[in-house]
Amino acid sequence: MAKGRKDQIEGGLVDTRNKENKGFFEANQMSVITAAAIILLIIGAFLAYQYLYKAPREKAAAEQIFKAEQQFLRDSFALALEAPGGGYDGLLDIVDNYGGTKTANLAKYYAGISYLNLGRFDDAVSYLDSYSPKGNITTITKYGAMGDAYSELGEMSKAINSYEKATSTINDALTPYYLYKLGILAQKEGDKSRALKAFKKISEDFPKSNEAIEAAKYIGMLK
Repeated sequence: MAKGRKDQIEGGLVDTRNKENKGFFEANQMSVITAAAIILLIIGAFLAYQYLYKAPREKAAAEQIFKAEQQFLRDSFALALEAPGGGYDGLLDIVDNYGGTKTANLAKYYAGISYLNLGRFDDAVSYLDSYSPKGNITTITKYGAMGDAYSELGEMSKAINSYEKATSTINDALTPYYLYKLGILAQKEGDKSRALKAFKKISEDFPKSNEAIEAAKYIGMLK
């Protein structure tokens, strides 16, 4: 009797829970369906953006930059910027027409370096500043080039800060190169402590670099 009574009670509890669950679903049916539809809509929109919009734009941009890259590597910077030839977009058009793509980001870097070489230093700073570096090399060269541009513009404090950013990332060839520029500029600006620090870093961390011998001379002078 006790067992039967227990089974009866448990069965009743299960029925009650089922009714409660059923009642909850029936009462909130539209809300549940709407929430599911919204989730599916978000997923669908994301997939559509990735595969129907973003991917084709990435592909088109990568195809368009081909000729501009060729001109850039030939040091034909003016052509690379606006008229690379063959019906291809220049770097400036790629930045404007394919914003948000990896290729447009790279085009900003190329444009900044191109303007630096053409002596248009304000434009060089503008494009380099908007470039998001990918990897150690372009992180160093972005800030190093900005240092060069600021130096040409006579904005020495900004130039020094840019060189310091360039030298905060380690590369055996590039880091001592920009440390040397940092040291020379700091010395010219009368910042002996900062100059000495830069030259010592070359001597201690990059003793086999091309800049190490000159750095040792400046250390002796500054001491």
